[in-house]
Amino acid sequence: MPLPRILIIAVTAITTVSAVLADLVIPDLAAQHAFNPAWPPHAKFHDAQYMVMTVLLGLTGLTLALRPGRTTLLHAAAILATPWLGMIGALLFPATATYDPEFADRTVFVLGLHGQVFMAIILLLALLVATAATLRMPAVSATRS
Repeated sequence: MPLPRILIIAVTAITTVSAVLADLVIPDLAAQHAFNPAWPPHAKFHDAQYMVMTVLLGLTGLTLALRPGRTTLLHAAAILATPWLGMIGALLFPATATYDPEFADRTVFVLGLHGQVFMAIILLLALLVATAATLRMPAVSATRS
């Protein structure tokens, strides 16, 4: 299996499960999201919407990544980039933050970036590498892979 396909499938797995794990399953993180008593119901609705969306985008990306052809790999990469670009883009809106102040001491930072933002950048870079490598592959070999 070619490296671009492996990278895209790895990003697919992370995209499909990460929001549900972080926002709903892992107790310390879920307390900051779905189970945060300070969040109003509408905020929790949008968190749930994001979790469902990332699962659906991940499964769509996986379906495309498992199909032969260079075009389907490129489509998978574009679909998988959507939630991660959305996360970074959300920081451009007024009064948004990567964490709530009451959780400042429990927030993980990597190289000065919030852990989620760091992960988004790493996954977007992986998708960029996979896309560049896919575009460099001859169309014939890409369809057989």
